[in-house]
Amino acid sequence: MTQDSRLAPATAMGAVELLVRDLDTMTRYYHDGVGLDVIDAHGTTVVLGAGEPAVVLRQVADLPPAAPRSAGLYHTAILFPDRASLAAALMSVARFAPGTFTGSADHLFSEAFYFTDPEGNGLELYRDRPRHEWTYDAAGTLQSATLPLDPNQFLARHLGAGTPGPAEVGHVHLQVGDIATARGFYVDVLGFDVTMDYGSALFVSAGGYHHHLAMNTWGTRGAGPRAASLGLGEVAIDVPTRDDVAALAERVRAAGLSHGDDGRTLTVADPWGTRVRVRAAA
Repeated sequence: MTQDSRLAPATAMGAVELLVRDLDTMTRYYHDGVGLDVIDAHGTTVVLGAGEPAVVLRQVADLPPAAPRSAGLYHTAILFPDRASLAAALMSVARFAPGTFTGSADHLFSEAFYFTDPEGNGLELYRDRPRHEWTYDAAGTLQSATLPLDPNQFLARHLGAGTPGPAEVGHVHLQVGDIATARGFYVDVLGFDVTMDYGSALFVSAGGYHHHLAMNTWGTRGAGPRAASLGLGEVAIDVPTRDDVAALAERVRAAGLSHGDDGRTLTVADPWGTRVRVRAAA
């Protein structure tokens, strides 16, 4: 890939939109449980975050739940700046909704705790290890693992060890029907770089991050376009400038994809109908 066909290194993820049935219950989970602030609430929409918007809850009463084995959201991953901040969020969820905890893992480059929110949307709370601690093989592939991470030991060591800091969407993990097709869209068109490819899961990023997006077929292999349903509404990607949006728009047009483009924001759907909104931060 040429430099013009890649996303800018400063690319980051924006807020994830979730289409929900019970707005009050979902707001309490992300506010009282996860500890995100209500940044804005208007009508059927609530925006939550810790410094910047991270989750947008939009109530849509007439949609069914997502069908089993359909493409869509695997999890939204909220990144905390340090272990103390992550421990505070972990304890908050443990007190508010302990039954939503589904597991934890040390991935070498990060430490992560996993949950399922009240409407079945996956959620990861994590913190990154410093980049100088990340390891790579001889081919330059980032090394990853799924090692045990005891949540009780983590809390005992890190809860109250500092003042909780801001949080943001670090990455989004999607469910897709085919990895090759996903690679054609997210790498060849959008311009992400591949960081890890495990056959049934692809991890991509900009600027050398471990991953801004991941796509897997764990239970969704062969899935077709998404039907209208609750769950994932939109994934947002923030690029530095309008020139970055314009460069992406050229790639989208060259690929023959239907899209919207007002110069600052570009919207395009992936092959399964997941809406991706790319915005200029500047």
